[in-house]
Amino acid sequence: MYYLTMASATTYIDDMRSKPDVVDLPKSEDMTEICENDPSQHAIKPNVTVASSVRELLECPVCLNAMYPPIHQCSNGHTLCSGCKPRVHNRCPTCRHELGNIRCLALEKIAASLELPCKYQSFGCTGIYPYYSKLKHEMHCACRPYSCPYAGSECTVIGDIPYLVAHLKDDHKVDMHNGSTFNHRYVKSNPNEVENATWMLTVFSCFGQYFCLHFEAFQLGMAPVYMAFLRFMGGDNEAKKYSYSLEVGGNGRKMIWQGVPRSIRDGHRKVRDSFDGLVIQRNMALFFSGGDRKELKLRVTGRIWKEQ
Repeated sequence: MYYLTMASATTYIDDMRSKPDVVDLPKSEDMTEICENDPSQHAIKPNVTVASSVRELLECPVCLNAMYPPIHQCSNGHTLCSGCKPRVHNRCPTCRHELGNIRCLALEKIAASLELPCKYQSFGCTGIYPYYSKLKHEMHCACRPYSCPYAGSECTVIGDIPYLVAHLKDDHKVDMHNGSTFNHRYVKSNPNEVENATWMLTVFSCFGQYFCLHFEAFQLGMAPVYMAFLRFMGGDNEAKKYSYSLEVGGNGRKMIWQGVPRSIRDGHRKVRDSFDGLVIQRNMALFFSGGDRKELKLRVTGRIWKEQ
């Protein structure tokens, strides 16, 4: 027997606000990274309105996230999402009655009839999506905000590119340069002492875009490794329109790397750990430094260009 009593959550709600796992989403077509600004796609429908009371019914009272099938309820009709059910030890967070295995099919059907705007509407996405397709779209929406590319701290700031550029300059005091060529110098008095946090970041503006040049030292096994790589402040499709080269050398030798900048959609650690950049082993770095090999002196030069 299935119940649907639209009671609101009042007391006894556990302080559990972590995001639940989404279970058994209805299957839909594969979605690529799309920002729905094309009127031929999902244009905003003028008469589409969703009563706030209905949307509130689809909000889990424990984690406050939208609920997806299977939606569970107690014998009194109080609902909660499948991700939170095991966390409340089979007790309704509203009335404390035993939950059992009652599924709220009526609310699931109501959700299936809804069409909602993308939650990144304020960032430019104009798409309207069926309730059960909305979450999947938002995971790949090209208008979703970017995470701060600053690698020196666990920065949680998100935003569009202009906002992040200002944030890097004002809050992280990152060096900003105009132009498509660079000359990066790295000096360390004791090359045997390397911490994972030893790094530098510079932002370059060229071709109407912004690029992040990372240079850092980190421990790989028993020896330090030095690495330089470029990330594009934008989406992956735009990043592929550009290429860059890096060069380091000394004592009549040099190493050259050429590649495609990675989008900042890919985290700093993901790019670094894939070695997608100019990688210099310590012995080679000391050889390039010259002298008595007791001080690291590396100069990394490079340029960025747009592919035709």
